Amino acid sequence: MNVILPDGKNLPLADNACAFDVAKAISPKLAKAAVACKINGELRDLSSKLNDNDTVAILTFDNDEGKSIFWHSSSHILAQAVQELFPEAKIAIGPSIENGFYYDFDTDKPFTPEDIAAIEKKFKEITDKKLQFIRKEVCVDEARKIFGDKNEPYKIELLNDVVGQPSMYSQGDWVDLCRGPHVPDTGYIKAFKLTSVAGAYWRGKVDNPMLQRIYGISFPKQAQLDEYLTLLEEAQKRDHRKLGKDLELFTFHQEGAGFPFWHPRGMVLYNAVLDFSRKEHVKAGYQEIKTPIILNEELWRKSGHWDKYKENMYFTQIDDVTCAVKPMNCPGGLLVFKSVPRSYRQFPLKFCEFGLVHRHEKSSALHGLFRVRQFTQDDAHIFCLPDQIEDEITKVISFITYIYKVFGFDDYKIELSTRPEKYIGSLEIWEKAEGALKKVLDDGKIAYQLNPGDGAFYGPKIDFHVKDVLKRSWQCGTIQLDFSMPELLELEYTAADGEKKRPVMIHRALLGSMERFIGILLEHYGGALPLWLSPEQCRVLPISEHFTDYARKVHSELLNAGIRAEIDERNEKVGYKIREAETSKIPFMLVVGEKERDSNTVSVRQHSKGDLGSRSINEVIKAFIELSIPGTNVMDFNKSVE
Repeated sequence: MNVILPDGKNLPLADNACAFDVAKAISPKLAKAAVACKINGELRDLSSKLNDNDTVAILTFDNDEGKSIFWHSSSHILAQAVQELFPEAKIAIGPSIENGFYYDFDTDKPFTPEDIAAIEKKFKEITDKKLQFIRKEVCVDEARKIFGDKNEPYKIELLNDVVGQPSMYSQGDWVDLCRGPHVPDTGYIKAFKLTSVAGAYWRGKVDNPMLQRIYGISFPKQAQLDEYLTLLEEAQKRDHRKLGKDLELFTFHQEGAGFPFWHPRGMVLYNAVLDFSRKEHVKAGYQEIKTPIILNEELWRKSGHWDKYKENMYFTQIDDVTCAVKPMNCPGGLLVFKSVPRSYRQFPLKFCEFGLVHRHEKSSALHGLFRVRQFTQDDAHIFCLPDQIEDEITKVISFITYIYKVFGFDDYKIELSTRPEKYIGSLEIWEKAEGALKKVLDDGKIAYQLNPGDGAFYGPKIDFHVKDVLKRSWQCGTIQLDFSMPELLELEYTAADGEKKRPVMIHRALLGSMERFIGILLEHYGGALPLWLSPEQCRVLPISEHFTDYARKVHSELLNAGIRAEIDERNEKVGYKIREAETSKIPFMLVVGEKERDSNTVSVRQHSKGDLGSRSINEVIKAFIELSIPGTNVMDFNKSVE
């Protein structure tokens, strides 16, 4: 028989061949790396039998889908290890996640560090046995009996949600309810680490039992795990929550859980990001608007947000009318558009808004600046004609990539997300919108990954995921093409033929959430921000009180030149002042003493690099101004002085 490979080529195989035979026929290297496959677009085990003319793709750990399968298989091994050590533990769910996997357990007592060590040891024993993952399809009644006999109430409850025939996977004598697929055997998991334990309500509902969730990570090679753990350790040092507090940028308080409190230094950073973005928007032809934070219920019903986001919105009563604190800026932008007659000659019309929005998040989901209840979006809405769509989206893509480069993010990936299960508008409109986005990406030869079913409820979107210095991916920018909301809110313009028509609307954000992006910046740079973003760019350090007057003179000249400088006049040894400035990640320190005073110079020190020698104040100011240009993220002081 023949099967069809992803590149369209035919591959002849013997009758009764399985997917693993495809990997072997392609290359021994691929056969060794293969973890699962896709047959006619469906994820399957490598042992799956093939039919003539099947389309077959082999998945490895290097594929996102292959990685997910690898980690899900690891979660099954974790559950087996726990139940072999703690037979009374009830198993719930164990999915793969963005970085690794977890499994939830119902136990009488919390897992201790000693328990985790024992579970890791048992995990290793199971992988050493190379137990096969064997799939079996059963009827619902048989599955209920199996898990009933095992006293597994959570699995029995999950069976209520199964559509069609359920399947189970076993490895040795251990069995779990699962649709799969999995790696061929437990020996594929060469390196692993259990990383943490947390509490989690069954199905995320507070009225349900609290379970214990064990998180883990696994890889095909030990070197990959070692690299991951090194990056994880570095990520903990760079945690923006700790940096925010240590560098006096922002804090969080129980009096306003989920709402960041920005300190003076934090506001300098916040405004540096905002001011740069605002100037670039003006250059790109955007007009800034500002819309109210509270708008009435009727508007949110018209826009479609009421049905989709009601559970995440905050409400209040004004004059006996139900109003909502806005979770998004778009309806307000549409009202600005509607407020005056519009002509096709005005298009494209670009409104930007640095809009404050509020969304209710569960307290368990809050995470520093990454997940808050109040944040500012660098939002924009472009109203255009149908024949302007592709050009405007191309411009937005260029705008986004330029902005990322300025902030120091050169590595990013792009996803095209299509129609979700719940959507508004006709299928014809969705096909048109998806086709337009795809054409822009294809015509521009822009690499992207298809993300089926993850579009916004009103239109498909292009999402940008930036990678930081630790190779972590963060979803930031988005471009969303919307034909439906202008229809829902009855937007009109006068066309060239004099007729009233609906505009097309492009929603877009470059950074996404200002708060989240600043958190990403802090972790990317480890708190040691480039000069143009640093709240305190320079600190003047007199070596004793005898040189305070000269230090003040230097400080004054820096301030007059627009440099964000401070002076440390404390009666402390200069070595102590330097160490404290280093800890505070101040980019530059200017040490002044008798020699510097008499020669009208300063001794320049750079964070983490040390002494750069003596320079005149004018030379220092010239260098600082040059290094403060947005996008200057590698600071070469001596080159700037030359």
